[in-house]
Amino acid sequence: LVREAVASAEQDGIVFIDEIDKIVSSSESRSGADASSEGVQRDLLPIIEGSVVGTKHGNVRTDHMLFIASGAFHACKPSDMLAELQGRLPIRVELRGLSERDLLRILEEPDSSMLRQQVALLATEGVDLEFTPEAVREVARVAAEVNATVDNIGARRLHTVLERILEDVSFDAPDMPEDGRRAKVVVGVEDVRKKIGDLFKKQDLSKYVL
Repeated sequence: LVREAVASAEQDGIVFIDEIDKIVSSSESRSGADASSEGVQRDLLPIIEGSVVGTKHGNVRTDHMLFIASGAFHACKPSDMLAELQGRLPIRVELRGLSERDLLRILEEPDSSMLRQQVALLATEGVDLEFTPEAVREVARVAAEVNATVDNIGARRLHTVLERILEDVSFDAPDMPEDGRRAKVVVGVEDVRKKIGDLFKKQDLSKYVL
C-alpha cells in the first residue's frame, strides 16, 4: 500500500507552496536582503526541477509533480524572485481581490462556514444563535469596506467583524439559559451596525500602534 501511495504521489502529486512571497526580498531592499531568504529559494530549485526527496516512507521523486506557489506580494513582486525559480514556475496568474459578493458566499455556502461555526459553538452553551439575511449581507458589506479602506486581508476580515458583533454574546452565553431552557439570540442588521460602528476608527488608529 505504501509503495502504491508513493508511486501515486510521484506521478500525480500536487505540491502547493503558500506565501512564497515571504521568502522574497524586494528589489529596493535587495542590498540588505536576508541571506536565508535567498537560501530557501535556492533549496527549492532542485525539488521543483526534479530530484529525490527522502521521507519516512522511502525516497520520492519529484520529477512529475505539479508545483503551485502563491503569495500576496504586497512588499515585493514575482519578478523579485530568483531568475532560476521564476523559470521553474513559468505560468503566472493574477487573482482579483474578494468582492462583497464573494464574502457573502463565504458566509453562506460552505457547510462549515464561519456563521455555522459560531452557531454550533454557542449551541454548546445552550444559546440558539440566528442571523437575519439582512444582517449577513451587512457583515459582508462591512468586511469588504474595511478591506478597501484599511488593509485588504481577504476573508480573514470576516473573523474580525463577527468577533466584534458576537463578543458580548460569547461572554454572556454561559449565563443566558434559565431554568434549563435554551436562550435565543437573533442578530439583525441594526445590531450589526451598532456593534461595528467604531470598527473603522479603531482600524485607522491601529496603523499608528508600534
